[in-house]
Amino acid sequence: MGRSAARESLFKLIYEYNVRKERDDLTLSLFLHGLPDDAAAYLESSYNGILEHADELVSVIAGHSNGFARDRIYKVDLAILMVAVYEIYYRDDIPQAVSANEATGLAKKYSTDKSWSFVNGLLASVIKEKNKDVS
Repeated sequence: MGRSAARESLFKLIYEYNVRKERDDLTLSLFLHGLPDDAAAYLESSYNGILEHADELVSVIAGHSNGFARDRIYKVDLAILMVAVYEIYYRDDIPQAVSANEATGLAKKYSTDKSWSFVNGLLASVIKEKNKDVS
C-alpha cells in the first residue's frame, strides 16, 4: 500500500471530519495499521496539517468555486479538495500535478459524474494562482 492508498484513506478521514466536525484518532489508527512507514508518516502528518489549516483550506476552495458557498459543495468533493489544496500549499514533496490528478481520480471513484470536472477545474485555478504568487 503506497502513497495513493494513503491519500485515499486521508480523503476518507477528512470526509468523516467534515461530517462529524471532530477529529477521530481511532479511525486514524485503523488506517495507519499496516501502512509502510513512509505512507503512514504522510497520512498522519497530512491529517494533522489539514485539521490545523482547515479554515484556510476551505477559504481557498470557496474562493475558487465560482460563487459556491461551502455548504453548496458536495461533502465528498470538499474532502477531496481539502486534501489536494493542502498538498499544493504545504507539501513541497508532492508535485502539484500529482495532487490534482489523484484528486480527479478520487472524484471519479467516489463522487458524481460531473464532480471530477469541477475538482479538476478548481485545482487548476488554485495551482495557477499559487504559482503566480510564487513568481
